[in-house]
Parts: sequence; structure tokens; C-alpha cells
Amino acid sequence: MSGKKPREDVSIEFKEYHTPSSGIFFKASKQLYKQDSPYQKIEVIENEHFGRVLILDGLVQTTEKDEFFYHEMLVHPVFLSHPEPRSVLIIGGGDGGVLKEVLRYPVENVCLVEIDPQVIKVSQEYFPWLSPCLKDERTELIIADGTEFIGQTNKTFDIVCVDSSEPVGPSVSLHEEDFYQNMKRCFREDGIIAAQAGSPFYHLDSIRKKNGFLKSLFKIVNFYSSPVPTYPGGNWAFVFLSDKVHPLDIKGNPPEGLKYFNPDIHRAAFSLPNFFKDGLD
Repeated sequence: MSGKKPREDVSIEFKEYHTPSSGIFFKASKQLYKQDSPYQKIEVIENEHFGRVLILDGLVQTTEKDEFFYHEMLVHPVFLSHPEPRSVLIIGGGDGGVLKEVLRYPVENVCLVEIDPQVIKVSQEYFPWLSPCLKDERTELIIADGTEFIGQTNKTFDIVCVDSSEPVGPSVSLHEEDFYQNMKRCFREDGIIAAQAGSPFYHLDSIRKKNGFLKSLFKIVNFYSSPVPTYPGGNWAFVFLSDKVHPLDIKGNPPEGLKYFNPDIHRAAFSLPNFFKDGLD
């Protein structure tokens, strides 16, 4: 890969601040990778409890221990709601967690668009699920800016999963109105978008702003939430977007082997706590 030897047997603490005086920390038993790509700072550390941890620009993206919460909840609610998903687009998600969950279904093709090839290479080396997914004949990997791809492609999709980082660095444009407006061009008749939306506790102002422009673009806009232990606040928001499909009109069954998601979780996830529901207005 980079030619840099991994740093091992170190004792360091990684801290991600969510406010000036609070956040989350990991004590790393090993620093497996640390290097800047042309787009962002990429780190992989190993923690005794969470296993390997992928960090981009100082923000935790995924861990071996808790990745299933986020990835299952970004993917399976839309698949349970769509009558017959065949073609899927994933924007971001270079660690492969969303791709892993999508490929549990008998889809015909999955297009993974990731801006940073170094994230792909690092994830292939340190997270065991990515390489088999990329070898799946249904997978098409495109190294490109997600915003530019959406603006230029002539392809259409049944489901789009937006697995963006926080709105900093290369992910800023994936949180803006123009990006979602362009995604409508990629919709098939029963098309659905699922996107991560941030922390209801820490990011409610930005979620409210996003809710405002999404309602002007889509007939059906439903936020939902899930625990993600290593994300700010320990609870994360997602948004379900469609012009025709309602998320509580369940049309299928989830695959076997999931750790968190099931139909009861699906229904409950769309029941928002008062502070979140009231904060959307």
C-alpha cells in the first residue's frame, strides 16, 4: 500500500470532541495506519473492546465491534419497503459496510461510488468484509466524486444509500440541496433514498434545515434513528426519501444473520422521541 510500516505496540489515546469539553476516547493498543490522502487524514487504530477503528479527519467512521448498527439501519429499512429492488447506488461507504449489507439481497447490480481510493485500499487491508464484496460480480466500483457522478450519470436506480461522512472535507456537498435535487433524476418509479443525517442530540439544527429543503423535493420524508455506540450521542439519525413508497408499508423480510435489524426494530425506529420530532419543525 503506502510503503509505511504500521505502528504497533503503542499506548496512545484517541479523542474525538463532540463539544469543547466532551466526546469519546479510545485507548489504542496499536496504531495500524496513519497517513494523509489527497482528500483526508486516514487512521486505523486497534482498541481492546471495539477492535479495529477507522478514523477519517479525526472522526470515527466505523469499528469492528459496532459497525452493524449503522450499516444495517442505513440499508435494511429501505429494502424492506421497496417492492423489488434490482439496481442500487451507494454514495460514499468506502469501508464496505453498506455494500456488505446490500449484497445480502438478490439485487442485480450495485454501484459503489467513493471519492478516495485510499479509503478503499486501507479498508481492504484492515476490515475483512470489503474484499469479498468487491469481488462479487454484481459490484461495480467507481472512484469519483459522488456529487459529480450524480450530476452526470444517465443511470437510474431503485435504491440509493448515501453513506457520507460528516459535512466536512470531501463530504460537504453530499449534505446540500443541489445534491438531493440531482438524485431525483436517478429515481425509478418506486425509488427510495436512505441517507445518514447526523446526531439528533448534537446536530438537530442542521437536521431541521435539511428537513426543510427535503420536504420541498420529496413527497415522503421520514426521519428515523438507531443506536450507534461510537457516534456522537450514541444515537444516530437517518432519513427515508421517496415520492411513492412509505417506510411503514413493509413489503419483504430481512435476510437471516442480522445482529440488530428486524421488522419490529423497523417500525420502532420511525417513532421519534419528542425532542427530535418537535425539533424538526
